[in-house]
Amino acid sequence: MLSSDMLIGIAILVYFIVVLTIGFAYAKRSNSSSSEYFLGGRKVGPWFTALSAEASDMSGYLLMGLPGLAYFTGAADAGWTVIGLALGTYLNWLLVAKRLRRYSEVANDAITVPGFYSNRFHDDKNVVGTIAAIIILVFFCVYTGSCFVTCGKLFNTLFGMDYSVMMVFGAIIVFLYTMVGGYLSVVATDFVQGCLMFFALAVVVIGSITMAGGVGNTAAFLSDIPGYLSMVQTATPTLDATGTQLVEGGAPVFGMAGEYGILTIISAASWGLGYFGMPQILVRFMGIRSEKEVKTSRRIAIVWVVISMFCAIMIGIIGRYLLPTELLTQSAAESIFIVLSKMMLPAFLCGLVVSGILAASMSSASSYLLITGSSVAENIYRGIFKKDATDNQVLVVSRITLAAVLLFGIAVAWDENSVIFTVVSYAWAGLGASFGPLTLCSLYWRRTNKQGAIAGMITGAVMVLVWHNLIKPLGGIFDIYELLPAFILSLLAIIIVSKLTAEPSQEIYDEFDHYMDDTPIPERSLDDVLEGDIPLEGERPAASEKKSSAAASEA
Repeated sequence: MLSSDMLIGIAILVYFIVVLTIGFAYAKRSNSSSSEYFLGGRKVGPWFTALSAEASDMSGYLLMGLPGLAYFTGAADAGWTVIGLALGTYLNWLLVAKRLRRYSEVANDAITVPGFYSNRFHDDKNVVGTIAAIIILVFFCVYTGSCFVTCGKLFNTLFGMDYSVMMVFGAIIVFLYTMVGGYLSVVATDFVQGCLMFFALAVVVIGSITMAGGVGNTAAFLSDIPGYLSMVQTATPTLDATGTQLVEGGAPVFGMAGEYGILTIISAASWGLGYFGMPQILVRFMGIRSEKEVKTSRRIAIVWVVISMFCAIMIGIIGRYLLPTELLTQSAAESIFIVLSKMMLPAFLCGLVVSGILAASMSSASSYLLITGSSVAENIYRGIFKKDATDNQVLVVSRITLAAVLLFGIAVAWDENSVIFTVVSYAWAGLGASFGPLTLCSLYWRRTNKQGAIAGMITGAVMVLVWHNLIKPLGGIFDIYELLPAFILSLLAIIIVSKLTAEPSQEIYDEFDHYMDDTPIPERSLDDVLEGDIPLEGERPAASEKKSSAAASEA
């Protein structure tokens, strides 16, 4: 008779085998060109695009960070964050997806997010793309580390295995299938992982409600905790000097409820602003097969996101009723999903369900690795140092970058007491403030110029660092999520600097007007991608070629 831990381990092993098989299955196709490796040749369907975008977005914080936050401080903080994320997801699909799919192809067929920014402003010196690539490198290293934290905590909670060893093991698995299979591998595994995450959340939330004897019992118990179920107050655990919640008479100790005023609500909901600047999501918009399929993808994505995040919060809240004194630090609280799964499910099914946590972290980490590698290889190496680099050379540099980010992410994740939600929030703010305003201005305001783009990115990144480390600790009205002030200041920097500097060239205006034209861009087949002559990023067609093309179109 196999032990419970062995059955769980077998289920997780099956998951690893499936993921690696998918990665190797796409290896030959992905390595045919840099366009294939980094963007899948723009031929990904709506279902794969939707679930890949959301699975890569909802990293370990969906199955660990959010439930842990709800478990520790109640409904308000997690609830308003989720409301902001759901609204941000919808608006991003509505306002950005179709336009970015179209403009990225019009703008010299950009295959990376920094490449799109460079091509949008005809930046022949690639200053815009280089700055964007550096920002991605810095914040995605932190982001990737949060995913590795998830892997380590999972195996430590399930089997008592050494956190550091298992964190490194999970990181290596992600590195292998990302390095070998490229974008198509990441998208295909994300689709599988998105389905698994949805299944895992549904199973655990239904099981938790059943074990609790219904939602009524849970609500009756938790209503005695000041502010726990309120959306305008937050529960305040009473902690000792080590950050561990006190327990008296077998019950967790809470202080007076903290007020959750309008400024705090706006701060939490401002998480949604980050979506406009998330490279792992923006690149999915660029890679969808046809802009006509964006609407279908949007519907799939919204349904998936809303249900998944609601289930994640419910797991944390019901978990506090079922296990009120089991997880007494904020870091430990992030294991509530794992603990409940092990309590209520047969061993093999538990293994499949907790593989959803691996799915969440691995799908995100693979996207971060791939986007960082593509940004450095395409926009720094080929964009600045070796403009005539071959696709093979670009792929080599990309994989070297993957290895470097892997090591840095491991260093970030080495502390097993890291709080996933905190790590993710920092990187999310950095990327959202740096790229969100620039993405919106690039797509909607033709007057945006290169100088404004540079000013916006630098302002956003710097303000996140300054606000988080110097201004936020002052408390009071300054104690808001750094994404909100940094996003606003970045947007102002783009507008002011663009207005104070020279207008874009007529060529840029003409390209913007062409992108705004509603004439559909033809779908691209695999043969078109592999056999067609696709210009490299940064290689703009000569004016004579454009005139010939225009003349041919008129004829």
